[in-house]
Amino acid sequence: MRSSLVPLLFLALPFLEIAGFIVVGSEIGVLATLGLIVLSIFLGVFLLRFQGFGLIQKIREETAAGRTPKRELVHGVMLVFAAFLLIIPGFITDIIGLLLFIPAVRDIGWRFVSDRVIVVRPGNHGTSGPGASRRKDRVIELDPEDYSRKPDPDSPWNPKP
Repeated sequence: MRSSLVPLLFLALPFLEIAGFIVVGSEIGVLATLGLIVLSIFLGVFLLRFQGFGLIQKIREETAAGRTPKRELVHGVMLVFAAFLLIIPGFITDIIGLLLFIPAVRDIGWRFVSDRVIVVRPGNHGTSGPGASRRKDRVIELDPEDYSRKPDPDSPWNPKP
């Protein structure tokens, strides 16, 4: 049920944004409305830079302490999404984007996805944790005599004379 509403919301969003432009424009005027749109773009870029640097510092601290920075990475994705929503012209997307810049709102989102996030460290190669047995099942071990580096004359990939 919930997933069937998502495409409908994406289709309705441009119409809702246009209606928002009309309502806000009739209340405060065209130039002020355009000024708010330009201001929201600059605000999105500024907040992304300002909060992004702080988030990078938190990720470094978590990594230096030996912990996996799952929460910080999810917060970073939400911040990028929030900045993208602020950069898109429209008041509804701006409201959603501004809400995502609030850490408490991001924590609510983190609660929904925290059990689904798996971080694989470079030295780990995904050999432990959930789904590791499935990854091991996909490995095919070959003996040295089972393969060769010589070109196969019967291969369809060889150029035809």
